[in-house]
Amino acid sequence: MKFLKWGIAPVLLALVLGTGFAYFATRETSRPRARSTSAAETHLVDERPLPTARTLADLAVTPEELRFAQEAERIADREVDLAFADALRQAAELRPAEDPQHRDLYLKLQQSQAALADVLSRGEILKARMASAKPGEKGRLQDQKDLLDAEQALDEDEVEDAQQELIRTGGDQETAIQRQRDQHEAGEHALEQRQGQNPASAAPAVDLTSSNLAGQIHAWTWLGGKSARIESAQSEALDIANGLAVEHQALQGRVHDQKSQREETKQRAAQLHSGASGAPSREDTATALSSLKHFSGDQKLLADFRKRIQDQQEMQQIYGSWLDVTKVQRRTVMHFMLRSILWILLVVVLVYCGTLIVDKLYRSTDPEKKQLLTLRGVIRFSLHGVGVLLIALVILGLPSQMPTILGLAGAGLTVALKDFIVGFFGWFVLMGRNGIRVGDWVEINGVVGEVIEIGLLRTVLLETGNWTDTGHPTGRKVAFVNSFAIEGHFFNFSTAGQWLWDELQVVVGQNENPYPLVESIQKLVEQETRSSAGQAEQEWQKSPGYRKSLTTTPAIHLRPTGSGVEMQIRYITSASERYVTRANLYEKIVALLRGEAAPQGPTPAQRG
Repeated sequence: MKFLKWGIAPVLLALVLGTGFAYFATRETSRPRARSTSAAETHLVDERPLPTARTLADLAVTPEELRFAQEAERIADREVDLAFADALRQAAELRPAEDPQHRDLYLKLQQSQAALADVLSRGEILKARMASAKPGEKGRLQDQKDLLDAEQALDEDEVEDAQQELIRTGGDQETAIQRQRDQHEAGEHALEQRQGQNPASAAPAVDLTSSNLAGQIHAWTWLGGKSARIESAQSEALDIANGLAVEHQALQGRVHDQKSQREETKQRAAQLHSGASGAPSREDTATALSSLKHFSGDQKLLADFRKRIQDQQEMQQIYGSWLDVTKVQRRTVMHFMLRSILWILLVVVLVYCGTLIVDKLYRSTDPEKKQLLTLRGVIRFSLHGVGVLLIALVILGLPSQMPTILGLAGAGLTVALKDFIVGFFGWFVLMGRNGIRVGDWVEINGVVGEVIEIGLLRTVLLETGNWTDTGHPTGRKVAFVNSFAIEGHFFNFSTAGQWLWDELQVVVGQNENPYPLVESIQKLVEQETRSSAGQAEQEWQKSPGYRKSLTTTPAIHLRPTGSGVEMQIRYITSASERYVTRANLYEKIVALLRGEAAPQGPTPAQRG
């Protein structure tokens, strides 16, 4: 058993350490991770900077952070617009017809577009004829128009199918990019409408100035997740900037390699413009124009790449500054957490020192003085209760509706714990001047016994017989909640000397004269109880509220019965000498009844 007792603690400690290690090992699963390069392959243009900036804007809780978020969103929006423009410019220079993989699809698209254009031109001619046609010819022309509409719908479907096939195989990137851009602009428009309908920004999900430990821990963990997301956004901007730098370097090398070709194209364009080589052909002019547009597009791409790289660098700086602010906030929250923990430790130390002081004050108390031991338990319980309450307030803080909550809680506890509360206050009543003490003989709710324990909530009696019986213990313990001291009543038969009235019963036969016997018994009882009666009367006179009409003189009452006359003899005696006094009186009364010492009174004839 001893090994088991000391072996539980290491097992619990190992479980705590293992759980804590698992918790810290899995904390990264709740943090957002940077998207992989394959995640952006489903879109021709990388739009990640803008959603990332907007997501981080929801985490701004101070004016400075809000300024960072707005600046990051503005730069990200501009960078995405440049990315769409560059992608469209690059896609426009591609020639799918020259690619053997997409040549057939491109020819199919051209044929479908030519057929659609022919149908549209014929439809325009037919509309003009219908406008100037006679009433008798309109029915025939309407039939032709219906046929042309059906043919137009079929050609449009073929064009759409050819475009989708080219987009799916990557042969028409310009259309795919344009569709992505249209979706992007539609999402921007919908977002602006939602912001216009609900311009008020949502309240932050965390309070960085919380005064309770629970709120501070929540703020600290929330700031940790926020820092991780800002770091992820900063890493994302760095990756995009590196990718743009690689593309910029490749494009710059290509432009450098084509420098001589670009100069020749410029000279050729100048000659065609001046007419030095004669009248230029349309093919030469188209070739020169296409080459100049190509070189101009490369220069614009270089300029846009520089702008986009600069934008990504600015976003890195913004996220870095934002991250520094978040670290300062987290350090401030940690400072508040340490303050709360310090308060908790101080409360624990004060409660511990108070307990030691109480134990030292009551260490020399006699174990038989159970009231003081109980009072020590009450004080210790109160100290611990106040300590727990203060620690709970430090951890949870004051409720916003503290008076209402305290009132409702107090009313509920009063109803639920009514008996315990009344019993607790009943203990103080029993400890008062007119209460009871251990060893007293009392009657509570019809049960008579000797008090053996007076607890904080209950009183325990050792049950005895009726006071007119032997009064010996029955062996049963009876416990009562102390509420009887307030809601009911109790009888305490123990005074300073534990004086009580005892009673004897004697039956005189029908043939005997009871009066002489009454006088003899009266003298006998007075003689046997004279000392006890005198002491009892002296103690009663010292008690407050004593009435002079009270007497300690023994009394004898006669009652006729079927077998004679019954004498009821009442007298004062000490509780400790009760049984000895009763035995002596019985012995001497029996002697009187046997005539050994019975006085002889005068007969009725002699009296007359």
